[in-house]
Amino acid sequence: MSVRRIRASLTTLALAAIAAIGVAGPASATDSAAAGGYVALGDSYSSGVGAGGYLPDSGDCRRSTAAYPYLWQAANSPASFDFVACSGATTSSVASSQLGVLSASTSLVSVTAGGNDVGFADVMQDCVLGSEATCLAGVDAAVGQMNSTLPGSLDALYDGIRAGAPQAQVVVLGYPRFYQLSGSCIAGLSEAERAAINNASDVLNDVLAKRSADAGFTFSSVVDEFTGHELCSGDAWIHSVTVPIENSYHPKAAGQSGGYLPAFRSAV
Repeated sequence: MSVRRIRASLTTLALAAIAAIGVAGPASATDSAAAGGYVALGDSYSSGVGAGGYLPDSGDCRRSTAAYPYLWQAANSPASFDFVACSGATTSSVASSQLGVLSASTSLVSVTAGGNDVGFADVMQDCVLGSEATCLAGVDAAVGQMNSTLPGSLDALYDGIRAGAPQAQVVVLGYPRFYQLSGSCIAGLSEAERAAINNASDVLNDVLAKRSADAGFTFSSVVDEFTGHELCSGDAWIHSVTVPIENSYHPKAAGQSGGYLPAFRSAV
């Protein structure tokens, strides 16, 4: 047998052995994230208000088993999971009451925060109960806060997250647009009000994207995932005004699994 043929035979045997025993490829980003601890911070959009199935020990924070953090950890089995997002949280309350679970072993953090800082719940209440002029004025005031005070508040929160979890990948998720314009709604807010609210969501997402980028974090928008599933779309993944009232303008379970979860998964 020639030397070339011997070498070829040895190569074939080696490849066959590798195929038989299996060789692990490089770890995916998701595998790396799951290897350490995962901490889910933030407000009601991360706790899962509106999705139902709330954990009994979560109280008024309303942490849901249908929320994207819970769904992600169930599918990926991180080494540890701390689900501390809470309804009504602001950047300052996340910083003061949620960051204690972060550590050097935390490898992944998710967070939504900023909507409550600019009083978005109050704005929506004014829009539903007040005049168009009142609604538009409230939206304008919220946008003013987004451009003035919110960036500094986000910077302080993001600094705290980085200090608590120096090695972690941090994913900041945005907020959906609420309305499909020229959609199926025949009552309720005017098109001008809906357009102004959507624009405010865009401004908020732009601020979040810039501040997270400056912090070295990953921003993941959910706008594309919710497109076609806004209010007035005929297949809304967001509650309109409903009972219980706290569910209003929050993602349904479908919005968490079909909107937030894919957006988070794509960033990890």
